Amino acid sequence: MPRPEVQAPPEIFYNESEARKYTTSSRIIEIQARISERALELLALPDDGVPKMLLDIDVALERETEGDLLLADMGEGLGLRPGVMDGAISISAVQWLCNADKSSHEPRLRLKAFFGSLYRCLARGARAVLQFYADNVKQTEMLVSFAMKAGFAGGVVIDWPHSSKAKKSYLVLTCGTSSIASLPKGKGEDGEMCSSDDDDDGDESNDDQTVGTYGRNRSNKRQKVNKKNGRGKDWLLRKKEQMRKRGRDVPADTKYTGRKRKTRF
Repeated sequence: MPRPEVQAPPEIFYNESEARKYTTSSRIIEIQARISERALELLALPDDGVPKMLLDIDVALERETEGDLLLADMGEGLGLRPGVMDGAISISAVQWLCNADKSSHEPRLRLKAFFGSLYRCLARGARAVLQFYADNVKQTEMLVSFAMKAGFAGGVVIDWPHSSKAKKSYLVLTCGTSSIASLPKGKGEDGEMCSSDDDDDGDESNDDQTVGTYGRNRSNKRQKVNKKNGRGKDWLLRKKEQMRKRGRDVPADTKYTGRKRKTRF
């Protein structure tokens, strides 16, 4: 069966009958609760006795959920005040942003809007744990890339990496950390056994087992000018022609124009 996010947009796929599965199926409820508990564990909230404000980016209107509810498209950004959340979790949701369900949808812009607004609404030092089902390695890299561009540090934690059914991926992000954040160890990495039926409709791909830890550290060096970024011979000839039209004194073009010179010692 094709993955849910490639069958139809979420507002169409999760119709009355499909949504009922998540509200009435004891098996799905148990699995979703187990994943949520793991996300909360990875969130690593401090046990200081102070109440915390948490954001759950999930489908909640169909259940008797405590707390304030906000109905919105996460691809258009989260309409929350800066720094108000002490943590955030999301279960089986963010991979939907990698698809264009409408002609106006651009996955990269939607990912940018989502991660940017998520970063802004979290308190500095807070974590976000986003469980997701990637269709391939490219989708995982896309999610990580836009999270890092928004300012997060972190990476992907995989539970049961060698099980095609029980495997679960969590994007663990820390807000406002300049250095690379350490990640907790995924379950099953030390040979621990797992149940083979711990799976919902995600059916996660088994080809993204190489996981890294990332930070937003960027080099201050300017990129080297070359043909790949549009500044090759053709670019140089166009610039010289523009200068000639402005009446400037420009050297004549030869076969050596635009050729890289050898380094002299």
